[in-house]
Amino acid sequence: MYEWFLNIDHQLFTFFNSLHADWMDPVQVLISHKLFWIPFYALLLFGVIYHYKKKAILIILLVVGLVASTDQTSRAFKYGVERYRPCRGESTHLPKPHLVNNHCGGKYSFYSAHSANTFGVAVFIGALLMPLIRKSRIILLVWAAVVAYSRIYLGVHYPSDVFVGALSGVLYGYIFIKIFEFINLRFK
Repeated sequence: MYEWFLNIDHQLFTFFNSLHADWMDPVQVLISHKLFWIPFYALLLFGVIYHYKKKAILIILLVVGLVASTDQTSRAFKYGVERYRPCRGESTHLPKPHLVNNHCGGKYSFYSAHSANTFGVAVFIGALLMPLIRKSRIILLVWAAVVAYSRIYLGVHYPSDVFVGALSGVLYGYIFIKIFEFINLRFK
């Protein structure tokens, strides 16, 4: 059963990674680059401050905790599972993936911290901004999915890495919403 799943994962990776075009390579690099999203994060921060006023400090602290949690959990899994990225020389994946700028990233792949971080933020901030922007959760989940796909496009993560990262992010996002609600009710 496990071998069957890995085979499907490799086939899906090969299919999605092969959907590339020269003009799209730099776009996907930007999508995957954390600093590219600073204006977007600033817009989210503005929305949080505008709507929540003084509570924005708590929300910012929770976002830091959320990202640290998703990131460190992903790191623990990477070094616990030790699944090589498909782009690594040690990987048994064939054919070798399309890489942009010959960039492969770290050694291990399972699971994607980019996916976990973005889905965590999408669920948490998306829920908090719903009173301000009704479709904020949908918009942020689409953003997270685009970032997650970029990791497959760039040849650094398998679909299962991205999927498990997304599930982890959704779970952490939900937990941090509950933490915010608890603190908000407790110290109103």
